[in-house]
Amino acid sequence: MRKFSEHELREADLRVRMMAAPPEQLKAALQQAEGYRNFLTTLTGLLTVVFVLKGQENLSKMTTGPRWWVIGLLSGAFLLLLAASWMMVSAVHERPGQKLETDAKRLLEYEVKRAKSVVQMTSWARWMGLVGVLAVSAASLTTWVWPGKS
Repeated sequence: MRKFSEHELREADLRVRMMAAPPEQLKAALQQAEGYRNFLTTLTGLLTVVFVLKGQENLSKMTTGPRWWVIGLLSGAFLLLLAASWMMVSAVHERPGQKLETDAKRLLEYEVKRAKSVVQMTSWARWMGLVGVLAVSAASLTTWVWPGKS
């Protein structure tokens, strides 16, 4: 195991303190949220293409049970992906016209609160995106397994 010099340890300690500071925590949380937002957008587009190209063109040909499952899954997925996208936009970008804090203590409190909120919204949106993607996949698979009457 390598030994580190006192200078290296002091610099590393300074970097760790800087990374733990509220402005840096907020910056890191916003960067992660931006990445998840881009991922969710890409994934939603890809799923749409897969379902449109590979799914059943006319759901009315399917039997009643599977048809309603597909409609329910697609509707639920749409709502989940819409909510997840809205949540990610809200995590990355604040409300237009939000006032900036001018007091140092309030600014630090805001940065801590905002970082926690961004992390929480990103976590919720990730799970909502996953469930939405699984619902679209299940709907697509349902159209393949129960294609309906010829």
